[in-house]
Amino acid sequence: MNRNSAISLFSGAGGMDVGFRNAGFDTIWANDKDKDACETFKLNHKSHIVCGGIEEHLSDLAEMKNVTCVFGGPPCQGFSVAGKMDAHDPRSKLVWSFMQAVEIVRPQCFVMENVKALASLSKFEAVRNELLKTAEGLGYFSKLLILNSKDFGVPQNRERMFFIGFKSSESARLVEQAILNYKCLSPTVGEVIRPLGRAGTVNNLRICNARITNAAKPVLRKSPYAGMMFNGQGRPINPDGFASTIAASMGGNRTPIIDEEHLYSGAISYIETYHNHLMNGGNPKSMHDVPNNLRRLTIDEAVLIQTFPSNYKFAGKNSSIWRQIGNAVPCKLAQAVAGGVLDALSGRVSCTESAQSELSF
Repeated sequence: MNRNSAISLFSGAGGMDVGFRNAGFDTIWANDKDKDACETFKLNHKSHIVCGGIEEHLSDLAEMKNVTCVFGGPPCQGFSVAGKMDAHDPRSKLVWSFMQAVEIVRPQCFVMENVKALASLSKFEAVRNELLKTAEGLGYFSKLLILNSKDFGVPQNRERMFFIGFKSSESARLVEQAILNYKCLSPTVGEVIRPLGRAGTVNNLRICNARITNAAKPVLRKSPYAGMMFNGQGRPINPDGFASTIAASMGGNRTPIIDEEHLYSGAISYIETYHNHLMNGGNPKSMHDVPNNLRRLTIDEAVLIQTFPSNYKFAGKNSSIWRQIGNAVPCKLAQAVAGGVLDALSGRVSCTESAQSELSF
């Protein structure tokens, strides 16, 4: 096997795989149960993917020897603040399926991605402690890290947990600094999506037609890009800053909103102007009194905000594609993690080292 061979679990559309591939890993086996995601994976990756629940295919892993890394992001709905936050949710139990895979394969290291809440909330302390104990019982020295995508070349404020384990205590000691060496300035949303052209043009055709309407009772926050000035769960995005977390629930009125004139013409933001009006005591506008320059994010724009390659191909209906995009680990965040893991394995890490130039932009 390639000396940097890897097994990808809960692969989804393959965002984490893009990052690990760019960092130098060679995925030899992958798995996901979403049929559309599996088709997407096949369209973009040479590695073999098995479609079906991981529990049905754990026995396949017994033949995998001398694997460098097992990586993946088990479904997070049971731990997410956007969900029921139920540690007993059946989907929450898939973190243990991941650890079963580690037990079978015995790789040099493993990387499990999940939501920040699993690493930070007191209600999940027992789960965290059990994960650490399980890793230790399997002979791994492990770290729990919380990383924000916006620190690693991704135009998105998206915090995630990474549970990383090594057979070597020295690699575990080095890994946090090794990953932080890949920190870099991220582009703004506008810098990333503006080259596509306006919604509906040749490079930006996959538009969302869900109508935008004003909320009768706006929920205001200090930022115009938080709160709820418009109906639905789609929040406005500031083209001059970073997007909030791109969610798997996108599609329809859950899709983020953007001011196209602000984005392309540098016009004064209607979103900021309307927010200022409301904050100063102005009355909410009627439901349908929304300018035409406000529209929903497109699929092509969401792809780039998640730092997928612009030519990445997706299978399935639009609703499925939105879900695949939102469920993915941003490719450049995954690449930074994978690069740091490889550096930690090699033992060549210093606090002054800068690995930013190795990120694929």
